[in-house]
Amino acid sequence: QVQLVESGGGLVQAGGSLRLSCAASGSIISINAMGWYRQAPGKQRELVAEITSAGMTKYADSVKGRFTISRDNAKDTVYLQMNTLKPEDTAVYVCNADLEDLTGWGDYWGQGTQVTVSS
Repeated sequence: QVQLVESGGGLVQAGGSLRLSCAASGSIISINAMGWYRQAPGKQRELVAEITSAGMTKYADSVKGRFTISRDNAKDTVYLQMNTLKPEDTAVYVCNADLEDLTGWGDYWGQGTQVTVSS
């Protein structure tokens, strides 16, 4: 059974930094895109950043220049380096992966990690 496990969330002051990690485990054959989404209270889930297996990246306009997504294909892990954090970045950050396991291709989600930015 495939699992995505996030780590690295927490409480930080505005202007600070955090690094999120998400490790995929289980009977994984191949991983295509991996990404981070976030959901703030009362708001819809939104894409924060995404990276393909070839390393192509995409970012939400609100985080461009502040966040950097990267991945280690050997470890099936994706990272999100978040700098110059703002209170509006406060949300639950959820990892996503488009991957193939023994049952075929599917979309998998982690449980989420809370990021809170104080002003």
